[in-house]
Amino acid sequence: MAASGSVLADLVAPPDTVLMTVECQRGVVGPDSALPELAEAARTSGALANVARLVAGAHEAGVQVLHAVAERRPDGRGASRNARLFRAAERLPVQQLAGSAAVRLADPVPVADEDLVVRRLHGLSPLAGTGVDALLRNLGCRTLIVTGVSANVAVPNAVFDAVNLGYTAVVPADAIAGVPADYTQAVLRHSLALVATLTTTDDLLGCWKRGRPAE
Repeated sequence: MAASGSVLADLVAPPDTVLMTVECQRGVVGPDSALPELAEAARTSGALANVARLVAGAHEAGVQVLHAVAERRPDGRGASRNARLFRAAERLPVQQLAGSAAVRLADPVPVADEDLVVRRLHGLSPLAGTGVDALLRNLGCRTLIVTGVSANVAVPNAVFDAVNLGYTAVVPADAIAGVPADYTQAVLRHSLALVATLTTTDDLLGCWKRGRPAE
């Protein structure tokens, strides 16, 4: 569902809101991505640029930012192997190895000292079994804004988990990407719209700008 301007502004008030980027890392959406089709979709659709705009806007508005990164140890210990996706990822030419350039945040997404970066070694979701839920509760979060990739797997996982854990989920539709592009739109329309508030990057930034005191 979409929200009116005043309702959205209340939902994303900075003290109660966390902006989460999902797998916006060099090895996923960067120029040397393990998944070049997804990386191209994130860039050509403008989704990655919009994630960067939202992160910068969150920094200015005092909204907490959390970057969820997927990685694995070089020896693979603790990694999931119970889905085709995981086994296929093991054979990709670019590996999301802990400490490597592949798991750094991709340009142009800015990272501030106050941002939280949570790295997971297993599973599909940025929330399940990662400690993110406890962090959000300690931050006083009521609304979780989900951005990033992919609309195929990790983003829906994050949204459904957030709702199941009692958070209000907000998804800026122009700041997520998946493949093919029309699938992203179908997921938004037929799945995420049923459980999250859909909005746009400009509308979110407008809410935060209107909420800041005049200089």
